[in-house]
Amino acid sequence: MTLDLYRGNRQFLEYADTRAINLLRPERHTGRRYVNALLQAGRAPAGVQLKVAAAGCLYRALRWAGASDADPFKDVRVPRDPTPGLIKRPPYSEDELHDVLEQADVQGKFLLFLTAHAGLRISEALALKWDDLDEAARRIHVRSGKGRKSRIVAMSSSLARATRHYRALFGPGGSEHGGGKRTTSAEQVFRYATVNTARYHLGRAFKAAGVQFRGFHPSRKYAGTRLLQQIKDFGRVAAHLGHESVDTTRRGYAQLAADDLKDDLAGW
Repeated sequence: MTLDLYRGNRQFLEYADTRAINLLRPERHTGRRYVNALLQAGRAPAGVQLKVAAAGCLYRALRWAGASDADPFKDVRVPRDPTPGLIKRPPYSEDELHDVLEQADVQGKFLLFLTAHAGLRISEALALKWDDLDEAARRIHVRSGKGRKSRIVAMSSSLARATRHYRALFGPGGSEHGGGKRTTSAEQVFRYATVNTARYHLGRAFKAAGVQFRGFHPSRKYAGTRLLQQIKDFGRVAAHLGHESVDTTRRGYAQLAADDLKDDLAGW
């Protein structure tokens, strides 16, 4: 991460060079002017924030080396991007998930159901043990949620069926249990040892389906968006996704359609 920050200073150095800015003794408003220049050039606020972090890292290094006591980015604030998170990083569509499910193997399908229906984070899904799954009661016990919090998550009917099928193959006593080389504990549900391994295997299914793989979060956003459209309750959706704050759900994971109230207002 630190190396990436230092590499990100190339643009600031070019900016300083073209404006004859003394790097060791910059003017007080150098940081703010740099931010304004990036925004005016069309940079997104998130990208500008990274550039500011890189420049701040540079000046921390200069202060540490005793080369300068300047801190031009100390009080600089980058405006928040008003674009909703669901617009910038949208969920997978119903058709995209359907196409990927047709190409994925049994393990990939089960993982996709856990993220897109149960709304599990990838870390939560990979940490599951067989005792955490109760397909008969259609419940999942998430023991390693964010902030070490546990929660009970409801299964969809499709996920419950996928769980029964997956357990029959890979669960204790299953037809595939013990077959092949395992890199995880026999108690673990998945044979993927790391997130990168899961990303590699599921990424292949996305590629075969002709769908761009954008990580696992768009699956959680699919779960949040679809559930909100159905129940119209941000609090319950937040609980399903394991969000401590409803605002997190509202900002980046689920939103109601602009004309959501038209049916309710029809009889006015």
